[in-house]
Amino acid sequence: MQENKPLLVVGLGNPGTEYEHTRHNVGFMALDTWAGSDAIWRKEKNALTTRCEIDGRKIIFAKPQTYMNNSGIAVAALMQFYKIPLENLVVVHDDMDIAVGESRKKIGGGSAGHNGIKSIDAHVGREYMRIRIGIGHPRKMDLPIPPADWVLGKFTSEQLTAIRNVVGGNYF
Repeated sequence: MQENKPLLVVGLGNPGTEYEHTRHNVGFMALDTWAGSDAIWRKEKNALTTRCEIDGRKIIFAKPQTYMNNSGIAVAALMQFYKIPLENLVVVHDDMDIAVGESRKKIGGGSAGHNGIKSIDAHVGREYMRIRIGIGHPRKMDLPIPPADWVLGKFTSEQLTAIRNVVGGNYF
């Protein structure tokens, strides 16, 4: 990580009120928590952004407004505009292979079928930090819900509490 450059922390999700509190928007939810309720979001480069400093580290939080499948367009534009090296990119996204209320960090790897990650990989490369927040998989819970419907579905109140607890952790 280049210490003289800010971190670009991108939360994945879909714009629009109909997608608020859906499993696919857990990246947006995490950024809202980390940026705080007094954050001022502004539109730039196909994203909503806000800036802050955590433990002396400059951070740019970004929520792409290009819809999930085209997240890489906004991420590439922001990285170019702010001259952010790939090692200073952090992407926060939902992961069905991780149980609700758990998270994992990793650098690089495959997309596991996540279209937002596929888009970012295609536009900027793969060797960036990922914070994967578990949303669970309907098959592992014996639920007859197709995965595409699952990710666009809303959290139960119990799941939402677990998500709030996991995004309340210190990731930086």
